[in-house]
Amino acid sequence: MRLIQFSKNGQRGVARIEGAQAITVPGAASILDIAQSALVGNLKSLAKDIEGRGSGDALDYAELLASNSVLAPVDHPDPAHCLVTGTGLTHLGSADTRDKMHQKVAGDVEALTDSMKMFKMGLEGGKPTGDKPGVQPEWFYKGDGDCVVRPGGALDLPAFALDGGEEPEVAGIYLIAPNGEPWRLGFAIGNEYSDHVMERQNYLYLAHSKLRACAIGPELLVGDLPDHVEGESRIFRDGKLLWKKAFVSGEKNMSHTIGNLEYHHFKYRQFRRPGDLHIHFFGTATLSVGDGIVTQAGDVFEIEAPVFGAALRNPLGARANDEFRLGGVKTL
Repeated sequence: MRLIQFSKNGQRGVARIEGAQAITVPGAASILDIAQSALVGNLKSLAKDIEGRGSGDALDYAELLASNSVLAPVDHPDPAHCLVTGTGLTHLGSADTRDKMHQKVAGDVEALTDSMKMFKMGLEGGKPTGDKPGVQPEWFYKGDGDCVVRPGGALDLPAFALDGGEEPEVAGIYLIAPNGEPWRLGFAIGNEYSDHVMERQNYLYLAHSKLRACAIGPELLVGDLPDHVEGESRIFRDGKLLWKKAFVSGEKNMSHTIGNLEYHHFKYRQFRRPGDLHIHFFGTATLSVGDGIVTQAGDVFEIEAPVFGAALRNPLGARANDEFRLGGVKTL
């Protein structure tokens, strides 16, 4: 089952995608509302709750996308209660680009960089087979719900940014139940947009480089993630294809299991606060910056994986002119 959230004629709604149609879900204004209902009911199933609501109007899905009526597949009425995070160096081959970025100017070229050490740890211990957790991955924070851009929305380029580059990734979507248990609602394709030039200066700038906007959707895939996910990441400039590259995800292409990545996120009690939403990116092995691409305002990122339905498209916005200045903090 694939779901969307939309806003049409000033009214929000939820729909399940069936071919070219978006079949509205009666009595539902958001996927969060449905998920909360499913948690407190006896079904404990998002899909069963939706099926039990029956079918509403059939809308033209292509028209909803073309009119920018499709919202991010999940959101929270209080953005501070939606946490956006991620893990890196989790995909086979993903260390290649990152290692080139992180190599020291001087030193023993035969020695492993910290990135390669982390990647090697994942290869050796990221897929536990018993009850004991595997090795923990690299982890980062992107922001709260305010950093999530709807499909078709522009990805902001801050005044201080050195770069704005795409990262095609799968994201897990979670809701924390009243008793503090994390429940996975499903998965979405996403653009975990970052500043790779800043990160290239020093890998300890990773935290800074990740504090950017991101996009997910347009659809939420309810159920398990396939072991093998295939897709393509593209950049268009002035309406013409500038760059494209295939990418893969799913556990067959990862050095960690999804369960291990989830454990190492939700093991922290502050991430199990009842009522919170979590959007957690699982990493990528494909970056245009690795092929020498320098993005510019107006470029359109397009990330598509058939298992997730429609492609995710977002333009790169113009550089912001509201830079926060040194000395901008006042004493009260």
